[in-house]
Parts: sequence; structure tokens; C-alpha cells
Amino acid sequence: MASADLRQELDCSICLNIYTDPVTLRCGHNFCRVCIDRVLDTQEGSGVYNCPDCRAECQERPALIRSIALCNIVGSFLSTRPDQEETGIFCTYCIHSPVPAAKTCLHFEASLCDNHLRVHSKSAEHVLSDPTTFTVNRKYSIHKEILKYYCTEDAACICVSCNLIGDHRGHKVDMLNVASTIRKDKLRNVLQKLTRKREETEKRVQRLQERRREDQEKAAGVTETVTALFRDIRRQLEALEKRVLSEISRQEESVSRSVSDLIQQLEIKKDELSRKMHHIEELCNMSDPVTVLQEPDIGDLCDTDDRERHDDQVHGVGDLDVGLISGKLHTLSDIIRGINTGIYVQRATDILLDVNTAGYNIHISDDMKSASWSDIIQSHTEIPERFQYYPQVISTRDFPSGRHYWEVEVSKSGWWGLGMCYPSIDRRGGQSLIGDNSKSWCLYGSCNNQYSVKHDSKEIWLPDNIPCDTVRICLDYEAGQLSFYSLCDPIRHLHTVTATFTEPLHAALWVGRGCIKISGGVRKWEK
Repeated sequence: MASADLRQELDCSICLNIYTDPVTLRCGHNFCRVCIDRVLDTQEGSGVYNCPDCRAECQERPALIRSIALCNIVGSFLSTRPDQEETGIFCTYCIHSPVPAAKTCLHFEASLCDNHLRVHSKSAEHVLSDPTTFTVNRKYSIHKEILKYYCTEDAACICVSCNLIGDHRGHKVDMLNVASTIRKDKLRNVLQKLTRKREETEKRVQRLQERRREDQEKAAGVTETVTALFRDIRRQLEALEKRVLSEISRQEESVSRSVSDLIQQLEIKKDELSRKMHHIEELCNMSDPVTVLQEPDIGDLCDTDDRERHDDQVHGVGDLDVGLISGKLHTLSDIIRGINTGIYVQRATDILLDVNTAGYNIHISDDMKSASWSDIIQSHTEIPERFQYYPQVISTRDFPSGRHYWEVEVSKSGWWGLGMCYPSIDRRGGQSLIGDNSKSWCLYGSCNNQYSVKHDSKEIWLPDNIPCDTVRICLDYEAGQLSFYSLCDPIRHLHTVTATFTEPLHAALWVGRGCIKISGGVRKWEK
């Protein structure tokens, strides 16, 4: 008896089976995690969440706390009663030998095998369910009667007395089986929606993971290029340093050798002058006038030309050839030019849409290359860069010069606009629509193949009935030309705008209905 009571305490009041991964709500009631998750999912959008047992309300979705103690009790119970769990619930009336039950009668609170089920009453008050142990949760606590109905207005299981004389009198009620079937249909619809959302989320995760791998591979390639570049720069600088220092040493040695030779000559000359000075001093000290007068003239002892020649030699020694050294250092400019060439990493050719500029009725895809109309206001933050009144968006990349072209796929069932604008375009007011101001140019199209080009609110209508699923946009910044082509068979030139561009240009998209997708990347072109 104690074992049976314990078994009843281990039943989830939602699925009526033994707990699977039991969790606890704030009110203290326990449920299978999957069961209570499904119940809470059905209550989403109602603004309040209720405990299925006590109807305790919670404004926010309650946190599910895993009941470790109850989980251990369930495990211990299952390990001690393997036979009963394998055979399930047994027939109440087969007392001599246990026979698995086929159904449980909630009215009699008894489980029935196939034999006893054949003779069981088929009246409406006898509610049959899948085999389960009967718990107190199947009776209304006040009237002590079996729960047979479901009040759709109060979302509660009720008994007969509740329906006749209780608080639910006059309410719309269904039989439990009918209400359960309706609830299951709703749950299946919710499950299908959640399945689709999960699949979409998985696809988005896969795209982002692929994007991350591409970025990692690109970063690895750039890192390898920059590492090799700096390694080559260090090699060239070391070689240049050796050449310049060698040249300085060579010039210093040459100058030093010339100066040493001149010093040696001057030392010899100094010794000769000292000898002459000594001789003159001796003459000055002689008392014999004849000897003094017979000596050569004093002026002959001083060779002024020789002094001037030595002065010229001193000036002729020169200095380090700084010009030659500087000439070798000019090689640095070649290395710097090599740096500019080697370290330059070409920008990504993709045109990505700037989510920070997207209007509130435009949805930007995860890869930031598609824009679509949305009836639901998007949860974009309000920032100065965002377009406030129109479903339009501009690219993150700008085009300050050069010749470029890219292609855009347009919706067959909608209105769209493709063009370019300056970053200084107004983001508020009626004049912020691309083509309705002097800072933007736009090709507008519709599902019935009608096209026009607008700039500064001036509109030029183009010939009708040109099939146009993909549009090519060509920009020649220096020539001031913006051209549109329909990539049908054959390719049709739609229109060319001529202007003098004074600011960098951004690609701009407007989505009235449908979707616009940037296909491929930006390419350079030559005339």
C-alpha cells in the first residue's frame, strides 16, 4: 500500500505518468520538464502564466528549477520496481494474477484489462483514458467529483457540479477528451511553428558559422601576407644598413688616410723649420760679423709658396661624402613604396547593407545582403543614422572614386527602388526618400514592369514592358555617370544619369513590397 501511495506521488499531473526530468515551479508543484514547457508555451501571449495545479499566476514565464531530490527518488523507485514499469498499470479486477490494463475509468477510479473493458459501462459519465494510476488531481477538491469537463472561458478542468451549480455555471464547456483533442491540435500547430523557427535559426547559425570561417580564413591569409611583408622589410633594412655603414667606413678610412699623409708631411716640414730656427739662433749669438754676413739671406729660409701649397692640401682633404650616403638612403623610399604595395589589402568586394540606417518597416537578412518589406515594425534602435519615415537602407561601403558595377535581384511581386546617395542625405521628413532630393538618384520599378528614374523630385518615365528580374548598376564616379541595365536576354540599357558627384556615394535600396537582394559583389570595369 505504501508503495502504491509513493507511486501516485511520483506521477506528473499533466501526463499522468511517472516524472521525467522533474522540475519545480515557485509554488512548489512538480512536473515533467517537457510537459510544463508545453503548457507554458500555450500560455504565451496571454500576458500571464498559471500553474496547472494551483492556478498560481506569474506575469513572466516562470523559471524551471530542476528537482534533484525528486529525480533521485524517481530513479530509486524505478530501480526497485523494474517489472511493474515494464508491464505498466495492471487491471484492478484481475486480483488472482496481474494483467496489464488497457484503459483506466476515471469515474470508477479503476484500471481495466481488455476482458473487463468489454463489459464496462459505455455511459458518458464513465470517462476512459490511457492506463494510469488515479491521483487526487483528477477530482475537484471542493466537490470531490471526477473532473469531466473543461471550461474554455476559465481554462480549467471542472466536475459536473462546477458546471451545474458552481462558479463555471453558464460557461462554455467541452468534454475533457474533446478539449484535449483541441488543445493537442493547437499544440501541434505551435510545434510546427517552433520547428520551422528552429530550422530557420539553424540555417542562420550555419550561415553565420560559414561567414565566421570565411573571415577566419581571410584573416589568416592577411596575417600571412603582412608577416611575410615585414620579414622582407626587415631583410631589406638590414641589407641597406650594412651598405650605408660600409660606405661610411670606406669614406672615413679614405679621409683618415689622406689626413695622416698630410700630417706626416707637415711633421717633416716642422722638423725642417726647427732646424732652420736653431741655425738662425746660432747666427744671432755669433760675435764674428763676417760669418753672420756670409750666411744666405734670411728671406730665403721662409718659403711662403710652400706654406700656401700645404694650406691647399689641408683644404683638399675634404669631408665625408654626405650626398653619396644620402643617395644610398634613398633606397628607403623604394622600400616604403613596397610597403604601400605589399601591406595594402583589397577591400571586400561585397556590398553589405548598414542595419543602422534601415527604416522601421524593413528587415535586413543575416548576411546583410537582402532587404525585405515587413508589416511588423522592426525593433531597431532610434539613432540619427536611421531613416525614420521610409523603408529604405544604404550600404556600409562607399564609392569615393573609380568605375564599379554590381547587380541586384528585385522582387517580381512588389515595388522597389535602386540607386545611390550621399551620406549627408536627410534621414527624416518627406525629403529623405531616395530620388526626392538633390543628394540621391534612384531607379523605381513595380511588378507590372513600369520604371522611372528620379532625382531631386524630378521623375523620368521609362518604356514599359521590359522584363527585369536583375538590375545591373554601373558607376563611373569621375565621369559623373550612373547607369542602369536590365539583365534580360538581351541586356537592355534602361537609363544613364549624368551629374557631378561631390561626395562619396553609397548604394541605396527602397522596398515597397517584396524583397531586394544584392547578388554577387562589386567589380571594377574599364571603358
